[in-house]
Amino acid sequence: MDVINALVALTNYVLIPATAYGAQLALGALGVTLVYSILRFSNFAHGDTMAFGTGIVILFTWLFQSWGISLGPLPTALLALPFGIIVTAALLLGTDRVVYKFYRKVRAAPVILVMVSVGVMFVMNALTRFLIGVDQITFDDGERFVISARQWRDMTGLSEPLTLRSTQVITIVTALLVMVALFWFLNRTRTGKSMRAFSDNEDLALLSGINPDRVVTVTWIITGALATIAGTLYGLDKSFKAFTYFQLLLPIFAAAIVGGIGSPVGAILGGFVISFSEVGLTYAWKKVATYLIPHWEPDGLVQLLSTDYKFAVSFTILILVLIFKPTGLLKGKIV
Repeated sequence: MDVINALVALTNYVLIPATAYGAQLALGALGVTLVYSILRFSNFAHGDTMAFGTGIVILFTWLFQSWGISLGPLPTALLALPFGIIVTAALLLGTDRVVYKFYRKVRAAPVILVMVSVGVMFVMNALTRFLIGVDQITFDDGERFVISARQWRDMTGLSEPLTLRSTQVITIVTALLVMVALFWFLNRTRTGKSMRAFSDNEDLALLSGINPDRVVTVTWIITGALATIAGTLYGLDKSFKAFTYFQLLLPIFAAAIVGGIGSPVGAILGGFVISFSEVGLTYAWKKVATYLIPHWEPDGLVQLLSTDYKFAVSFTILILVLIFKPTGLLKGKIV
């Protein structure tokens, strides 16, 4: 029985949270790797794009709530999500036309585009704070739990509770659907195949008659959708604060690079590697250890790292990968 309780505690505090967090990082990393593959630069504004998209979703959520519109047990934010995607995609397309297009035209070095994206990052951050403010916002108005601690105890009779939040289930299901749709689009549609060809060899793609402007436009639209979905899922699961998404940039980039930047499958794999590493190394293992070794009473929390060092985990993994395997786990492009 103690072994089962230990597994329940491990599932409750490590497996489920890490899976949901990994899905959010994977969607963010997909946006980063898409821009890197096709537009050939590291987009440091991606975290703040997620914040902006989520901010727009929150504004539409409040609007729908004021009209008395809801989705019942599901968060109203899911209804507002398409509107957030449209506004975010429009902002990215406008930013590309005003800023990035010039640097593509003069064939600026990738490092120049990276510096430009840092400038765009600060502008987007300021715009998001102006629109939504700097306070922490909780906007999940749906049913809170799929399984509550009391329901679990009544069903199983176990002393260790298990809770499964609705936002965690929504995150995992939505991320899975988005990933399947993205891979279907890239592999089955003519536009998706054009994007892949453009990514593999730009000059040969142009000689084949592929319209580069169309490829760039579709890339920014998909990036805006991925950023908004990832940001909204993260905000629903935890809460929204503009500066938090700036901090998320590190684990997202780490996920993209660890998996192999330029590889969509690598981005997904990297997201889960980073999430399980962060959650596993900062989790207090005392409860699990006590179940498995009943007579052992540890003095501390049996925590390898404090939660304050959560982002240091992804940074350390990123550095190690860049040193020993710069192409990532699935041999993406060299950073």
